[in-house]
Amino acid sequence: MKTALLVIDIQNDYFEGGKFPLVNPLGAAKKAYQLLQCFREHGGRHVHIQHISLEPDAAFFVKGERGSDIHDAVAHFEGEPIVYKHEVNAFQNTNLLDLLKNWEVERVVVTGMMTHMCVDAASRAAVDFGFDVIVAEDACATRDLEHGGTTIPADLVHKSFLAALTWYGKVMKTDEVIALLASEMS
Repeated sequence: MKTALLVIDIQNDYFEGGKFPLVNPLGAAKKAYQLLQCFREHGGRHVHIQHISLEPDAAFFVKGERGSDIHDAVAHFEGEPIVYKHEVNAFQNTNLLDLLKNWEVERVVVTGMMTHMCVDAASRAAVDFGFDVIVAEDACATRDLEHGGTTIPADLVHKSFLAALTWYGKVMKTDEVIALLASEMS
């Protein structure tokens, strides 16, 4: 099955010292890097997705600022495709769908940030467009949320959204994804 890796919004503002830090973004980025290297080494299709805010007073991912740059842990190499987005959903008002169709992709592996926003939106949209989806659960990160005076810890936010995504596709650990891909190549 033709598979592509989506590396969604692993950008500086989500890390320590950034404008919108998440819980354990470096751990997730390291797992995303393992998948990225797997795709690079085996000639697999992969795309970086970078959120750039068009609002001049945006809280984070401000155009032209270092915080909007892709984090070094998953550095974008010259010549690799990159999709710039301005919405939560990586498919909305971008060329991502056309890129995947041109590659004749049937399945996407999703990594990135934030689990409860951009990862969730891209995964659900991918299914809507007919792709099989695998979410690499340990290659994604999120943050604490607050609702009605209650703080929901990032770990529970992460697990809740992953639990919901199991209705859309597979949710697997990075090592399991790599093993699956290796078994399909042999």
